[in-house]
Amino acid sequence: MQTIDRAMQIIKVLAGSDTKRWFAISELSKESELPISTLHRLLQSMKQHGLIQQDLETKFYSMGNAWLQYGLQMYDTFDFVAQIRPELEKLMHEVEESVYFSKPIGLESLVVERIDCLNNPIRIYDQLGIRIPLNIGAANKVMLAHMPPKDKLKIVSSLVPENEHEAFLQLLRGVQKLGYGESHGERTPGTSSVAAPIFNHQNELIGAISVGYVNFNVTEERKSFLIEKVIEFGLRISRKLGAK
Repeated sequence: MQTIDRAMQIIKVLAGSDTKRWFAISELSKESELPISTLHRLLQSMKQHGLIQQDLETKFYSMGNAWLQYGLQMYDTFDFVAQIRPELEKLMHEVEESVYFSKPIGLESLVVERIDCLNNPIRIYDQLGIRIPLNIGAANKVMLAHMPPKDKLKIVSSLVPENEHEAFLQLLRGVQKLGYGESHGERTPGTSSVAAPIFNHQNELIGAISVGYVNFNVTEERKSFLIEKVIEFGLRISRKLGAK
């Protein structure tokens, strides 16, 4: 187990930067808090399995192609290609904003799809694979609001200060009643998002779609349009997946 834990420490360093792809072994040692002698053994084993790669000239390390292979295999299990992604593309064209699909994983959500509008020069960029605590953002709140009560309370108790529990649960009750969630400047100042839940054929929550937009010059009419569209497409996708 210790070997797996250490390997994941290395992967978290390699995957944790938005701007840096390649790391020297000294940088990995510092960031992962592992001695270089230990890293040498681990990196060689990880390289054999395609989990990391090494530049032949600089000797720097980066994520390996195995993660892309496994990720694409998982991607196919989410019904994206056949059912969800075409609807996300239609939604993007109608609202002319970036659209997202997120899934809950434990106390966080994972952004597993993003489709940007090429006609919109101002975009909100949330990296694919980014993990966000479930108490932050429109997509996360709409997912939390529609979770079974026991799961919802457990997550709220873990993420929200105790003196804010009731107010947050009241907010979630409002989100569930309205059928959509919204967020304003929680992660990036000057930006907002609206989101709707997605359900499968057993009427189980599987994720949420969201539309991100920049607040500059956004009218109430425009915001109402975005809410209307995200609700409409949330229902369309859920029906495609067999929800009733």
